[in-house]
Formats: sequence, C-alpha cells, structure tokens
Amino acid sequence: MPIDSMMNQMPVDQMDAFPEYFISLDPPIVLIGAALLFSILSGVAFQGALVEDLNNWKANPKARSITSLQNINLILPFLGMAIGSSFFLSSGVETFGFPPKIAYAIAIPMAFSVGWLVWKQLGSILRQIEQGGSAAIDLDDVGF
Repeated sequence: MPIDSMMNQMPVDQMDAFPEYFISLDPPIVLIGAALLFSILSGVAFQGALVEDLNNWKANPKARSITSLQNINLILPFLGMAIGSSFFLSSGVETFGFPPKIAYAIAIPMAFSVGWLVWKQLGSILRQIEQGGSAAIDLDDVGF
C-alpha cells in the first residue's frame, strides 16, 4: 500500500506515532533539478574560464605563474558548482525521508570537502605543468 494512501486513512491523533522524518509526502524534486542545472551551468563557466586562462598562459608563459590562474575567475564558478552540488545532494537525501537539517548536515560538508580536494588537485596539476612535467598531461589532446 502506498504511503500516501496510508497517511490519508490514518487518524490525525495517530500521526504522532511516526517520527518526524518519516512523514515526507513532497520531496524537493524541483530543487533537485534546479541544483543540477545550476551546477552544470557553473561547470560550463568554469571550463570556459579555465580554457581561456590556460590559452593566455600558453601564449606567454613567462608573463605570470600558472598557479596564479586559480583566481576569482575560477573560484566563483567553482563555488557555484560546490553550492549546486550541496543543494543537489541534500535534496536527494531529503527524498529518502530525512529532515532538511540532517540532509544539509550531510550534504554541505561532503560537497565542500570534495570540492576542496578537487581544487587542491587542480593546483597540483597546474604546478606540474609549469615545472615542465606535462609529458603525462598533453594539453593539445585535451583541446586547450
């Protein structure tokens, strides 16, 4: 029997028998879609900014350090991806019946810790390219 029909047939005085997290009849489906769209659009902006900065650096590598590419042009779209991911994850957790506070407590640290690790890895790859160790990272094959 679907939960919606069970809840409609249950008297109101017995609703207190269920924990608060069990009674989620309308999961945030719209927020899942909006957060996914926000993350994808931020990712496209991040890719465009990274490609443009790398092409500028490739044209004149002695003008500035490649690690200086991790500036506000990349930070803002990257934060957009992390924020969109955290809303997407929290909405997904809420779909399984968890209350919003617990869902955000799970999703925000997860999204931002993974984002921090990816950001550190990007910095490491950029330093490797600058030091001439780009034999394993061929920028021409990637399309930069």
